[in-house]
Amino acid sequence: MESPTLADWVGDLDAFATRRWQREPAAFTPGRPVSPFDLDALDAAFEAGLLRTPYLEMVRSDKVTIPPVAYTTTRVVNGTRHEGFADRAKVLALLRTGATLLLRCVDQWHGPTGRLVARLSEELDRRIEAFFFLTPAGGQGLAVHRDDADVFVLQVAGRKTWYVHDAPSAAEWSLGELPDDEHSAQRLHTVLEPGDVLYVPRAFAHRAVGADGLSGHLSLTVRDLSLPDLRTALDRLLTEGLDLPSRPLGQPALTAACTALLDHARARLDTVGAEELLRTARAGVDRTGRPGDPADPRGPDTFAGHARNWPGGAPAPGPVGRTWRRLRAAARTGH
Repeated sequence: MESPTLADWVGDLDAFATRRWQREPAAFTPGRPVSPFDLDALDAAFEAGLLRTPYLEMVRSDKVTIPPVAYTTTRVVNGTRHEGFADRAKVLALLRTGATLLLRCVDQWHGPTGRLVARLSEELDRRIEAFFFLTPAGGQGLAVHRDDADVFVLQVAGRKTWYVHDAPSAAEWSLGELPDDEHSAQRLHTVLEPGDVLYVPRAFAHRAVGADGLSGHLSLTVRDLSLPDLRTALDRLLTEGLDLPSRPLGQPALTAACTALLDHARARLDTVGAEELLRTARAGVDRTGRPGDPADPRGPDTFAGHARNWPGGAPAPGPVGRTWRRLRAAARTGH
């Protein structure tokens, strides 16, 4: 399946940009498959045997911490015990008690999701990550909370009830669960069916409750710049082209470096505008956090692609091989 574009989910992009983007939550029914990761892909991940923490987590909204040993198993590999491998039987048992399965950074280990994230990241010019939630009916993985990201929810199985509340009223706001004394007005109440898409703007408080069966959805978090990103970019711009020793030796050298740095920064600051600072900050952020994934799984950058053109015969001896042959020959002759 070809990775969708944003318009495939929200329809008219201009209307979405002017009315919804970072302003208003909204639900959509695209009428086509929306997520490359579904319950079959989830089963395949468990059956492959390599899914493990920290990509795997079980959560509850009642502040109960579920230790990894409750949903993982230990394996012996080459005589050494390794912990944290996903155990499907344990996960299912916890789901029956109301816990939620959370898979982190699905784009890093599931190829089709990685391609979707890469495509949308290029389209939106933002860093995007993918998380998968599997929740039983009546279960709630996270309490009402705020994310530092715009979120697109792709419903793939079951039904889930969503409650989206207002954005914070103050410029300085906190991530995570809302304090008990904060009561934000509700902006959207909807039940997602398989194939539906929900958009939650950055910082809008929200929670989700399983409504029917095992409810699964893929969350795509669209990250934007933070103050530390802007500070890093400003430092890069103000010191660009400045050639100073990295470790000035002695007080006179330190004073001279301070003077040169301040003079250069003052002169550069007069030429730097807000748009240049934004461009520099965006260029300095790793948008996907994962290696590139070719569209063709048998392309030239894959093992299968290289194998088709691999030269025949024995490999040319490298320096290690030559050294080993000299040592072996010396051992045989006693020299």
